[in-house]
Amino acid sequence: MLWRNIVVFKKTWLTNMTFYFVEPLLYLSAMGLGLGAFIGEIDGTSYIQYIAPGIIASSAMWAAASESTYGSFVKMHFQKIYHAMVAAPLYIEEVVAGEILYAVFKAVIYGSIILLVITAFGLVASPWALLTPLVLVLAGFAFALLGMIWTGLVPKIDSFSFFFTLIITPMFLFSGVFFPIEGLPGFVQVAAWFLPLYHAVVLLRSLVFGNVDVFLLVHAAALVLIIILLYPYPQRLMRKRLGI
Repeated sequence: MLWRNIVVFKKTWLTNMTFYFVEPLLYLSAMGLGLGAFIGEIDGTSYIQYIAPGIIASSAMWAAASESTYGSFVKMHFQKIYHAMVAAPLYIEEVVAGEILYAVFKAVIYGSIILLVITAFGLVASPWALLTPLVLVLAGFAFALLGMIWTGLVPKIDSFSFFFTLIITPMFLFSGVFFPIEGLPGFVQVAAWFLPLYHAVVLLRSLVFGNVDVFLLVHAAALVLIIILLYPYPQRLMRKRLGI
C-alpha cells in the first residue's frame, strides 16, 4: 500500500507540493514579516524566527491530517482501493499501516522542505535542526492516526470539515505556533499537553534554536505515548467499516 501511494505521488508530486509549500510560506511571510514588524522580539528572537519552527510542525500536521482523511476516504469510498487490496493477499491492518506510513512520509517531506526554506532565510540557529526529520516522523504518526480514526468513523466526506474545524484548527492556534502558551489561562496550558502539535512545536523550536536539554525527552515521550494509545483504533474501525 505504501509503495502504491509513493508511485502515485511520483506522478502528482508537483500538484501535491504546491499547496503544502505555498500556504506555510504565506503564513511565514504575513505573520512573520507583517505582524512581526509590530510585535518585536519574543524570548530574545525576532518574531519571524520564533514562528518558523512552528510553521514546520504545522506544515507536517496539515499534510498528514489531510492525507489520512480526504486522501484515505477517497481511496476507500470512491476508488475502492481498500476493497481491492483486501481482496488481494493483504490484511486490512497492513492496508491501514501503509496509509499511515504514507501520511508520515508526506509530513516529513513537507516539513523538511519548510526547514530548508527557513535555513535559506537564515532563521536556523543550530545544527541540532538536523534532527528535525525525527520529530516530523513522530508528529506525522500522531496526526495520521488521528485522521485515520476520523476516517473510520464518519459516513460522508463532508464530515471532515468538523475534524479540521474542531480539532486541527484549535491545535494550530493554541499549540504555541504563533505565541507562547504561557500567556494563556492555566487550563489551556494544561490542555496543550494533550495536543501532539504542542510537543512537536516545543521540540522543533528547541532544535532550531539549539536550546537542547534532557526535558525535551519528556515531549518526545509524550508523542510516543499518544502514538501507542491511538495506534489500535484505525485498524479496528476500518475492519468494522469494511465489514471484514
